[in-house]
Amino acid sequence: MTTKIQIVVDEDGSGQRLDHYLAVRPELIAQSLSRTRIQSLIESGLVWLDEAPALVAKTKLRAGQIVEIDVPEAAPAEPLPEKIPLDIRFEDDFLVVLDKPAGLVVHPGAGHETGTLVNALIAHCGESLSGIGGVKRPGIVHRLDKDTSGLLVVAKTDAAHQGLSKLFADHGRSLPLTREYLAICWGAPDRSSGTIEAPLGRHAIQREKMAVVPEARGREAVTHWRLLEKFGADREGKPVASLIACELETGRTHQIRVHMAHVGHPLLGDDVYGAGFKTKAKQLSPEAQEALAALGRQALHARALGFEHPVTGEELLFESAPPQDFARLLDALRAE
Repeated sequence: MTTKIQIVVDEDGSGQRLDHYLAVRPELIAQSLSRTRIQSLIESGLVWLDEAPALVAKTKLRAGQIVEIDVPEAAPAEPLPEKIPLDIRFEDDFLVVLDKPAGLVVHPGAGHETGTLVNALIAHCGESLSGIGGVKRPGIVHRLDKDTSGLLVVAKTDAAHQGLSKLFADHGRSLPLTREYLAICWGAPDRSSGTIEAPLGRHAIQREKMAVVPEARGREAVTHWRLLEKFGADREGKPVASLIACELETGRTHQIRVHMAHVGHPLLGDDVYGAGFKTKAKQLSPEAQEALAALGRQALHARALGFEHPVTGEELLFESAPPQDFARLLDALRAE
């Protein structure tokens, strides 16, 4: 599909280079066309000046000239295989379950075109990797944030992808699915367990963040939690931090991080949703403060993943022990 754009050169454009003039035109900025991309379109014969191909980017313009640009739809860049070590817990001809380390991005995106889990999977699985999820998301049916560690399942065939996608879309309501996370949170709930039901959507101002929003503007989000441990005590005798198990009934972006912050217990190390709690670190022991600084991320780990195999029907359940940085923080908090 090609987008056609026509521009009549105004007085301000008279005497300007073709590429310089086009690079600041609102019509092309709206298409996210950089000057480099515009120069490429010119060299490819996709820019016309008074119905003749304009093949030279530095052509000087005159007021009243008509510029026509054919903008082809951008083809997604195809991720390349990369030899990145994977901690594989299970693999057959249809799917692979792995333990993702913190710091590894799941699929390519802005600022992360290489070095992702997808690049590693392409190298590991080769041609068998399912492409039904799109060029940049082959086999991916759910994801973990870059700085969240733990268990993830990836489809290797279209049949497995369709089955897993249906399973995750069902959120475990009528099909068997277990997703449990460990979260180290500031403070501690007054009860031993509970459920957070609060719709999530994009933050009204900070668009890179998620937020609890009115039902009409958000998507249903449900998190079940259990209090596992309490750590330390502040001046009022209340716990400084706690270990909480969170089970997802829905799987929205940043769901646990937003929900726990919403009820007043953001995750330790979460600079996005727990920035206002940074000063609480002073209430921790020196050892715990050092462990938190070394963690350098939100204290969230995908501990358990269970589901019915989409092809064989086998009941599968996997568990993952917290990684060293997470475990070190836990040990320091237990010693408070």
